[in-house]
Amino acid sequence: MTEQVNIRQKTLDAPAHSADMPQDKGSDALVLRRPEAPLDGLAQPLERKRLQVFLAMIVLDVAVLLGTFFAVSVAYLINVRGQFNIDDSMLSAYLLLPLFLTIGLFNGTYSGSALVNWRSASFKVAQALAIAAILLNFIAFFAKMNADFSRVAVTVSCVGALGLMTVYRIFLVRGTRRIWGASPLNRLVIEAGGPSVAIPDVYRVDAARAGIEPKLDDPASLDRIAKYLRHMDQVIVSCPEADRGKWSQVLKGAGIHAEVVSPLAREIGALEIKHYRGADLFTLVVSTGKMRLRDRALKRCFDVAVSACSLILLAPLLALTALAIKLEDGGPVFFRQRRVGRGNHFFRILKFRSMRVEQADSDGNVSASREDERITRIGKFIRRTSIDELPQLWSVLRGDMSIVGPRPHALGSQAGNKLFWEVDRRYWLRHTLRPGITGLAQVRGYRGATDAEVDLENRLQSDLEYLRDWSLWRDITIIFGTFQVLMHDRAY
Repeated sequence: MTEQVNIRQKTLDAPAHSADMPQDKGSDALVLRRPEAPLDGLAQPLERKRLQVFLAMIVLDVAVLLGTFFAVSVAYLINVRGQFNIDDSMLSAYLLLPLFLTIGLFNGTYSGSALVNWRSASFKVAQALAIAAILLNFIAFFAKMNADFSRVAVTVSCVGALGLMTVYRIFLVRGTRRIWGASPLNRLVIEAGGPSVAIPDVYRVDAARAGIEPKLDDPASLDRIAKYLRHMDQVIVSCPEADRGKWSQVLKGAGIHAEVVSPLAREIGALEIKHYRGADLFTLVVSTGKMRLRDRALKRCFDVAVSACSLILLAPLLALTALAIKLEDGGPVFFRQRRVGRGNHFFRILKFRSMRVEQADSDGNVSASREDERITRIGKFIRRTSIDELPQLWSVLRGDMSIVGPRPHALGSQAGNKLFWEVDRRYWLRHTLRPGITGLAQVRGYRGATDAEVDLENRLQSDLEYLRDWSLWRDITIIFGTFQVLMHDRAY
């Protein structure tokens, strides 16, 4: 397996010399001149080995489940109860096993993701095991078999089996990545005159040099294309607009996951295609709106609970800070500034004032610098420790902000010499959710002045990633991560 896979990896960087595979020094494209089964020598072994790994996983899961139940049953029933009956103790394992395997085959426990992401693999095996245990309990209840099962032994056995399955999946993912690279799938990019496709760990074929083109009236031409598609899990074709229809027709008959590159879809940020059957209309979906009602309600309840508790616990600190600001120069305690919130609506952000009253920048045209003369003595301290942001807890309670989300920027903020939305028009996409007191960008250290355009691009990329992959658990991890960056060298 290692030898064949290593060949595959070489084709991505520098195609090996062979009669069917000439080296192209100016490109990493896999260019083959002869049409006879051009990729079989590389793609077929990987497909076969992947199936073998899945079968090995099933066998190993069976061994782990039965072995764990046997060991726990022996230890518990003999040492605790002083008796042991192999048939009675293993009955629950024998009933649980087919349930677990059936659910595992349907929920993706033995799928490609199990070879690249151990967290996803562990979650799926835990899900299959939990559902199987619940079903076993129902079966035992209706069959009046509960008395035959030891609840302690079954629970400990399931937990132990899950732990062992998780551990070996971690090593499995590391092993497959080391041998197969980032992806265990056979993915092919056909470069047929369209935009470049910068996807790593794929096979590449230059259609013109390989002599393949989508001639729908030429069966021999379609056969040549089919030989390249054999054993592939995914195919991406990049071609001119005039050829997309023909390539689409060819790929639809290939029986594999196939895509055609569309610059228009990229330009408008299309997420998917929707078909209205009654009107025979196809549309490009460019936005899916807000999160589901359940997710929005969950996030809002979390925000209210955290902000309310924080305001109560931090009340002494808030009062002392307000008193210190007032005593320093007698000016107002709070600073209010118009910023852009959810749905691109304006709102007034609330912060402890850290600048001199006469030099406060209401539009945020000038970012604060390390030796900024506008900042007061108290202001330097509360900015360096992020205490100036605490009044925003009230904005969270009011519903203008969230605990975690993209940070709201002043309207006049610039990166380099451009306004934020002039640097990247995706900037407005970050306002899908309420702005946050903290966010993924801040945890990663992207805060402070935006002296160059890349400073904004790093924050924007993190914000869009957060919006795409939101979960309550991620909010919690970001909050804990924020405590590690409260004192930051760019917090001024």
